[in-house]
Amino acid sequence: MGFAIGFVLFALGITVSVALHECGHMWTAQATGMKVRRYFIGFGPKVFSFKRGETEYGLKALPLGGFCDIAGMTALDEVDPRDLDRAMYRQATWKRLLVMFGGIGMNFILGFLLIMLLACVWGLPRLDSPPATQILPAGCVPAQQADGSYTPCTGDGPAQLAGLKRGDQVTAVGSTPVHTWDEMTTAIQHSSGPTPFTVLRDGKTITITVTPDQAVTYPVDKTTKQRSTTPVTVGKVGIGQDYYEPQTYNPVTAVPAAASFTGDMFGRTFQSLAQMPSKVVALWHAVTGGERDADTPVSVYGAATIGGQTAERGLWGPFILVLASLNFFLGAFNLLPLLPLDGGHIAVVLYEKLRNTFRRRRGQSDGAPVDYLKLLPATYVVVVLGGAYMVLTLVADIVNPIKIFP
Repeated sequence: MGFAIGFVLFALGITVSVALHECGHMWTAQATGMKVRRYFIGFGPKVFSFKRGETEYGLKALPLGGFCDIAGMTALDEVDPRDLDRAMYRQATWKRLLVMFGGIGMNFILGFLLIMLLACVWGLPRLDSPPATQILPAGCVPAQQADGSYTPCTGDGPAQLAGLKRGDQVTAVGSTPVHTWDEMTTAIQHSSGPTPFTVLRDGKTITITVTPDQAVTYPVDKTTKQRSTTPVTVGKVGIGQDYYEPQTYNPVTAVPAAASFTGDMFGRTFQSLAQMPSKVVALWHAVTGGERDADTPVSVYGAATIGGQTAERGLWGPFILVLASLNFFLGAFNLLPLLPLDGGHIAVVLYEKLRNTFRRRRGQSDGAPVDYLKLLPATYVVVVLGGAYMVLTLVADIVNPIKIFP
């Protein structure tokens, strides 16, 4: 039930994000004197609509986005002669750009407000991770049962008894240098008796002798994913991977903290956007039965699934963070200078402005509006490739979804 509630709430959050994106276009268009004929959420058959002023507002059956119909968005649009002076393509450059950036800006503003909420209620996580071998002493070492469960145990574990502390970075176990968590755990499993741990603490290298417990385990084969039926005795010291605690703020201090966090999110968002083409192979690998890389893109369905997973465990902070991330991504994606995205229309407006500037310097009149018919082939390529990418991502999310929890 928790998953279903989280899934629906996240889907609703996406719908609100799309609705506000289109509101950004509509409100800026109305504020600059353009005529907004229709504002709809969804596509397909109309569920209901009503008219207020000169704009028809409504809901359509397929919740796959939304649209804002501004009169004369391009010179190809049919415009009532009475509204010709209000057609978008006839407006000043700054007005057209304001309308195009209105939707993108709305996603960025919504993302920032969600980060503010996160900072005040659940705390801002750190976007970086501790070093791979930075430890968190976790207590005693339980024995594992054949079904994978563990027997209860109490008291301190070998790591705590030896004096290891949270934040210690292990650089060597015995004489074996370690750089990853797997390397460290493997070295510990093969150790017995008093073992020197080389540790980096507060910038200084120290040596702490730890005596691992010998614990019974039933390991899982990484290839077959099957648990062994034969017990194996290995060394364990009772540690887990360290993590950074989220930091909460009051409404005043949250503003600069959220601004800084948003800046980091922007950097990561544009980096992910640049890596999208290179993820095709990984997505295809996931669809054809391979392991799903947690770093691959997700569809709206996949994002809602992740939202359901976090809500199911009561982790509303990550839920809000994923929704904020989605808004930043939607805004950044729409900045791409490709039609039919907002960025494509922005590129056309800027081209017309530059072209007309040079024409005036030569004593010529302004040129005609860009002929969108000539841009249709390139637009179709973007639509087809983008649609194929979306379908591939959706299929991957259905047959091999990302699981953020084991």
